[in-house]
Amino acid sequence: MSKRSFPRTSRLELAASESKHDVFQAIADPTRRKILRLLADKEMPIASIVERFPISRTAVNKHLQVLSDAGLVSRRRIGRETRYKAQPQPLAKVKQWLAFFEQYWDEKLSALKDYVECEDE
Repeated sequence: MSKRSFPRTSRLELAASESKHDVFQAIADPTRRKILRLLADKEMPIASIVERFPISRTAVNKHLQVLSDAGLVSRRRIGRETRYKAQPQPLAKVKQWLAFFEQYWDEKLSALKDYVECEDE
């Protein structure tokens, strides 16, 4: 039997190859979408965010990390407190992606309108 040799990958290479969460992954979770809405108009400490959810502080912290990796929230330390604020700029990627499909929706709605108007005649 011959042994197959696979190139060795160091931990450093694995860490470098892992990409941070993208915007689509970040907003896929309903809890993260709720966190974004909560932070839309104001900066909040993690303790205040945790109070609004029926999950542990650790779970909220993990959600905030995903949002941070995607660039959707910023954080800053003030003394012993970490405060979070929404950064909506990366959502432009989602808007651009959805805009591509608007043409199809418009065509379907237009066809439906034409169909309904023809039925009324």
